[in-house]
This record gives sequence, structure tokens and C-alpha cells, in this order.
Amino acid sequence: MWKKFCNWYLYKHLGWKKEITVPHPDKYIICLAPHTSNWDFLIGQLYAGAEGIKTNFLMKKEWFFWPLGPIFRKLGGIAVFRDRHTSMTDNLAETAKAATTFKLCITPEGTRSLNPEWKKGFYYIALKAQIPILLYGADYEKRLITCTKSIIPTGDFDKEMREIKLYFKDFKGKK
Repeated sequence: MWKKFCNWYLYKHLGWKKEITVPHPDKYIICLAPHTSNWDFLIGQLYAGAEGIKTNFLMKKEWFFWPLGPIFRKLGGIAVFRDRHTSMTDNLAETAKAATTFKLCITPEGTRSLNPEWKKGFYYIALKAQIPILLYGADYEKRLITCTKSIIPTGDFDKEMREIKLYFKDFKGKK
């Protein structure tokens, strides 16, 4: 029932389309960009619901207040404490290695504002766990969700981050 509703609402009612050509293995990280609006979360949840995908996602801890906290956790949210130095990247990589399935969505900009300095955690989690990064773009101008490229990190951070950012250069965010 939920899948049918999400499918109808996202694709028929809101008019979004999808272009997904990359296989989705049992373990991966979704790098989602651009992230310019809170609407990105709603579109992402509708897409996941329509496609039957269950992923976890990182979100700043400030959003985990009552009553939203329990809802976000139920949806797969993991609170990020940005003011503390934690081993979150290492912990998530170890979790990914040990798990039979691991699906995590990260918006590397780390904010809804224009930020050319992306967070690096998604890359290092994938590198340490040796899992692919699926590049997902949400283009509001075309109403198109795209994933036509994935990368398995080799450790050549600068080269691969250039490649990742180049993939997202033509996507138009909501703002």
C-alpha cells in the first residue's frame, strides 16, 4: 500500500521521472546531491518508498527533537553530533563490513546552502568498507532522479572527488 502511494504521488501526482542504470548491490552508499532544500528529504523518502528501498541517512542531531526524533529514527535516521569529535566514519565502515546489507544515503554538502567544500565521510566510509558509492542526483528543473554512475573508492581522493563533483555539475537543486 505504501509503495503504491509513493509511486503514485512521486511519479504521477508530482511528475517526477527516474533514470537509474546502476545496479544496487547489498552494500552501498548513496551520495545524493545537490542538497538545497528540506524538500530533498521528502522527495528522497517518496522515491525510496516507491522503489521499495530502505536506507539509513545521516541528519544533524538538532532535528531529532520530540516528536520528529522517533519518526526520523523509524525512517532510518542516524543523528550526527557535529560539535563533537566522534568515530562515526570508522564505526559506520565497521558496521558496513560486518553487515550482510548496508545502505546509507549521505548528502555530502552537509548543509542546504551552497557549499563547494563537501564533507568527506561518505568517501572514507566506502573506502574503508570497500563498497561502492552510488551517485544520485535530484534535478528539480527536469523533475528527474538520476543514478547512472557508481564509484568504488581506491584512495585517490582528489581525483575521485573531482569525478564525483563533475557528475553533479548539471543537476539543478530546488533553490
